[in-house]
Amino acid sequence: MTIAIFLSSLLGAMVLGVPIAFALLFCGAALMWHLNMFDAQILAQNTLEGANSFPLLAVPFFMLAGEIMNTGGLSRRIVKLAMTLVGHVRGGLGYVAIIAAALMSALSGSAVADAAALSALLLPMMVRAGYDRPRSAGLIASAAVMGPIIPPSIGFVVFGVAANVSISKLFIAGIFPGILLGASLWLTWWWMTRRDHRSKPAEPPPRASRHDVLIALKDATFALGLPLIVIVGLKFGVFTPTEAAVVAAVYALLIATVVYRELKLSQLYGLFLAAAQTTAVVMFLVAAAMVSAWMITVANLPAELVRLLQPLLDQPTLLLLAIMLLTIVVGTAMDMTPTILILTPVLMPLVRAAGIDPVYFGVLFMINNAIGLVTPPVGTILSTVAGVGKISMDEVTKGVWPFMLAQFAVMFLLVFFPALVTVPARWLYN
Repeated sequence: MTIAIFLSSLLGAMVLGVPIAFALLFCGAALMWHLNMFDAQILAQNTLEGANSFPLLAVPFFMLAGEIMNTGGLSRRIVKLAMTLVGHVRGGLGYVAIIAAALMSALSGSAVADAAALSALLLPMMVRAGYDRPRSAGLIASAAVMGPIIPPSIGFVVFGVAANVSISKLFIAGIFPGILLGASLWLTWWWMTRRDHRSKPAEPPPRASRHDVLIALKDATFALGLPLIVIVGLKFGVFTPTEAAVVAAVYALLIATVVYRELKLSQLYGLFLAAAQTTAVVMFLVAAAMVSAWMITVANLPAELVRLLQPLLDQPTLLLLAIMLLTIVVGTAMDMTPTILILTPVLMPLVRAAGIDPVYFGVLFMINNAIGLVTPPVGTILSTVAGVGKISMDEVTKGVWPFMLAQFAVMFLLVFFPALVTVPARWLYN
């Protein structure tokens, strides 16, 4: 009965068009009423406590770092470096998009920020060069999925807080799976450019000379220094993930204003405002989810779920498959952050009862949620690429399917072979 109240109140509010944060508050209030313990003061206290978390300070600073990166010339230099490396090969602009997305993922931690930057910089170039428009948009959208996986990652911060899992370990564990996601896109694009003749791209530019590559590398050195500083700092315990976010924002600001000199002081207000607005949305979701999470614990919903799925606890792989399929379904209708906040308190007791490594599960869960950003009909990245790239949503959706399926294949590969996550993570962290 309690599970029915939880699901009906949450889904019912969402069906009525209630914003997800308010739907979470309503769900918590409904559970309190069902358990005869409704108290507005408890509701308010849990809402305030939900946002009162030191690790969550990383969110606004990573948001700010992404805004500065896109405005201050860091993104453009990364794209230019990728162009000099692979722009001359057949289908080269597609490989440029994948490389640039991987490098930018290590700067911003936000898939939407990466998608917006790549759509503005690369999509017009790909269309002018004769590449298939929907496919190019689909590749850029899928490439941005690496943003929440390759550290630093705002998604890992939210999951780490919600699941009480080490954010530093999640960051390190996401490196190799993020590279695998990029490799799956690379292979898919390679296969499609050789098998399909619908696209008739113009003759690619000549191979860049070693001198041009060195110039582009020198120009992008300061931008590439940011992920190196963050990863090395986390590995050797120089700073926490929250402090790493501050380092990323300050470093990006210094590079954009002092070194590249493309960011004017008059633009800072707009950047801070944009980062604050996006942060406010995330933090309100987190605060509202705290009410539901507290009530889930009080109502003992995880124990009921464990009892229902008892036969799968002795078969971790089947349990993971069931969770991944559930997350795929939820991801088609909900954004990444609400999905993390709603499902994490329910699923983590199951994961721990089955003896699954929480960090390993966090990586799989985050990959699933990240791919959910490009699954129609509510794919946030699809909307971003369509808006920035001035292309219809139908075209982006049509082009994203082969790349999305390739990334799902990687996710299920990691389900069946956990060592692909745990072994590199253990080696890198130690």
